[in-house]
Amino acid sequence: MTAPIEVSGSEAEAQPEAVLAGMGGKVEGRSLGQIAWMRLRRDKVAMSGGALVILLILMAIFAPLLTSWFGHPTGEFHQDMIDPNLQRPLHGPWHSGISGKFPLGVEPTNGRDIFSRIVYGARISLLIAFLATLLSVVIGSTLGIVAGYFGGWVDTVIARAMDVFLAFPLLLFAIALAGVVQGKVFGLSGNGLRIGLLIFIIGFFNWAYIGRIIRGQTLSLREREFVDAARSMGARAPYILFRELLPNLVAPILVYSTLLIPTNILFEAALSYLGVGVNEPTPTWGGMLAQAVPIYSVDPWFMIVPGVAIFITVLAFNLFGDGLRDALDPRAR
Repeated sequence: MTAPIEVSGSEAEAQPEAVLAGMGGKVEGRSLGQIAWMRLRRDKVAMSGGALVILLILMAIFAPLLTSWFGHPTGEFHQDMIDPNLQRPLHGPWHSGISGKFPLGVEPTNGRDIFSRIVYGARISLLIAFLATLLSVVIGSTLGIVAGYFGGWVDTVIARAMDVFLAFPLLLFAIALAGVVQGKVFGLSGNGLRIGLLIFIIGFFNWAYIGRIIRGQTLSLREREFVDAARSMGARAPYILFRELLPNLVAPILVYSTLLIPTNILFEAALSYLGVGVNEPTPTWGGMLAQAVPIYSVDPWFMIVPGVAIFITVLAFNLFGDGLRDALDPRAR
């Protein structure tokens, strides 16, 4: 039998704090947000998409400043840049009109600056997409939480409403409603009315997608211990819904929002392309594509620029949304 090891008094009296101090300082735990941010930073593709999203937002915010520096007013014609016979730009590669004064060239026929119209078109696309997504998230999250928590006939009614909205022919309804609503409604007229109408149509009729996701998450969360603890302490339903359940649903809401924004950008571009979006002379990417269709064989550059702008924007949001989903829920990989 071995003898016990003798420990000196100084070593026996060592405290955990002294050990930690010897390791170089205080050890702190990381929050869930910090852990998610660390995962997101490691994803170079998602960070590139996020950086591009920030650049697009800044471009839309500072559109007047960028136009004054690198472009010309969106409604200013430059007929001296247009071939009077072929109605296409005179100079630049592929007869695009690209030069030092026109970094992206000019439109055929009228000679308007494409750079300025792309920058201002980003304003319209992002404004409609963000506000429509916000409307969908508010309605879908609220109804999804209510349906998942209460269950019973409440869940049945809301779930059947989701089925109706998911089966709704949104594009046909948007075309019909945009054609019917004219003049002045709720103090809005002209393009202000068109933008408000597009936000309502896209946002209100898309809430069912996020509502179904939040409902499924709530069905799982309502059986957790923290919800039972809140009930046992006498918490009412509104408190449990918005103080206990909603904070635990922020991650799926945030992820789905980043994936819904590019879908709304494409939908707004489709409506503008079909002629039921924002009216001229306000520039939109979909409207520029519609104008380029009859003359793409003569001036393909006019179609390429807005098409690439839509492609890059949608790709950036999708890359960032995928990376955010992996960072917040690594088990979903």
